[in-house]
Amino acid sequence: MTTSQTSPPKYLQENTLSEECKKLLSTLPKEKGWIGSYMYNYQGCWIPTKFIQGTIAFQQQFEAEDSDIVLVTTPKSETTWLKLLLFPMVNRMKHSIFEQNHPLTVENPHVLVPFLEHTLYFDGRVPEFSSFTSPRLLATHMSFASRTKLVYLCRNPKDTFISMWHFANNLRVHQKDTNSIEEMFDLFCKGVSIYGPIWDHVLDYWKQSIEKPNKVLFLMYEEVKEKPKVQLQRLAEFLECPFSTEEENCGVADEILRMCSFENLSKLEVNKKKTLPSGEENKAFFRKGEIGDWKNYFTEEMNQKHNHIIEQKFQGSGLKFSYI
Repeated sequence: MTTSQTSPPKYLQENTLSEECKKLLSTLPKEKGWIGSYMYNYQGCWIPTKFIQGTIAFQQQFEAEDSDIVLVTTPKSETTWLKLLLFPMVNRMKHSIFEQNHPLTVENPHVLVPFLEHTLYFDGRVPEFSSFTSPRLLATHMSFASRTKLVYLCRNPKDTFISMWHFANNLRVHQKDTNSIEEMFDLFCKGVSIYGPIWDHVLDYWKQSIEKPNKVLFLMYEEVKEKPKVQLQRLAEFLECPFSTEEENCGVADEILRMCSFENLSKLEVNKKKTLPSGEENKAFFRKGEIGDWKNYFTEEMNQKHNHIIEQKFQGSGLKFSYI
């Protein structure tokens, strides 16, 4: 058996952390990790060990440009799908949605719209932005204050939890063990989820979207799923690249939605066999995307406990989640 077969993927390799980062971790609160060994509470946010270094580098070094478009999500809020919609819509003058070899057919959306902390600044590296064209499409799971336009995607927390649990266990196959749903649900309810607490994350951007509607667009996955074309048009208008009458007549929006459908993208070779620079298999990002999948896993006790927490955390905010 070769070394490449026995070595864990990059997202599980913790021995590459700098001494400075290791020293910082020794001072931070920690909990059992969803993916790696531990998660650390950094600036009020629970971050997997491997991504602490990239997070710090991103915060210290990244300089936003006014034209940047930054997608912000909690993990497993259907980030992949929004990246799929965002890239062809923003770049439709450079890449016709009707061209045969569109970038989405040969590259994973996480490559086309890279994460700042997971990809560009991964392991504390200094990224090269010279190859990016304007507007730069970027993504992050971290709280992010900027003068750029931010698109925030939220998903109901019950489905988010189930998707996160499945995703984390899929990435743990190299450790030959998985985390039980009961144990991870207890952590989730304590706020210990990847880049959680989820309610702090969501509420922050909900308030920002109300205070700065021209800078922060708050999308609910369930609403995008129910009326994709309406929400795609809303997204285009927010980003100041609305569909023209000619484009409407040619069915550009409809073709974007067809190309970016789960059924279409999950069948592409790039999303079935390739991996990301950080080691995750592309296929891990295409599971179900269903609304209400939590019902197949939650007990009545779990449901009541979760409802109580959500009611308590979001009381008075005006934010309501769709579960059906």
